[in-house]
Amino acid sequence: MINAEILKKIKTGARVRVWEKIKEGDKERQSAFEGMIISRKHGSEAGGTFTVRAILQEVGVEKVFPINAPTIAKVEMLSSPRKVHRSKLYYVRKLSSKKVREKLAV
Repeated sequence: MINAEILKKIKTGARVRVWEKIKEGDKERQSAFEGMIISRKHGSEAGGTFTVRAILQEVGVEKVFPINAPTIAKVEMLSSPRKVHRSKLYYVRKLSSKKVREKLAV
C-alpha cells in the first residue's frame, strides 16, 4: 500500500522506482522497476492505476500498477517534472529517449 504523501507526488512525467513483492515458491523477494510515469487513472479510487514506462534492452516496456495493490512494497520518487502540459504521455511511445528528455526537460 502506498502512503498518501507519495501518492500526491505520483504525477505524469515523474521518474519512479517501484518495488514489487514477488513470490517464488515459498520464498518472497522484491524486484525494482524504474521508469517514467506516462499516465495516472481514476485518482485515489479503489480501481486507481498508474502506468510506468521503461526502456529495457532497447525495448519499451510498460507496467500498469494498481494504487491499492498489496504487491507494491514501496515507491521511490527519483525526479518530478517541472511542467507537463498533458495528463497522458502516450506520444512518448513513438519518440527516442533523447527526444523525450528534450521534450520534458528532465
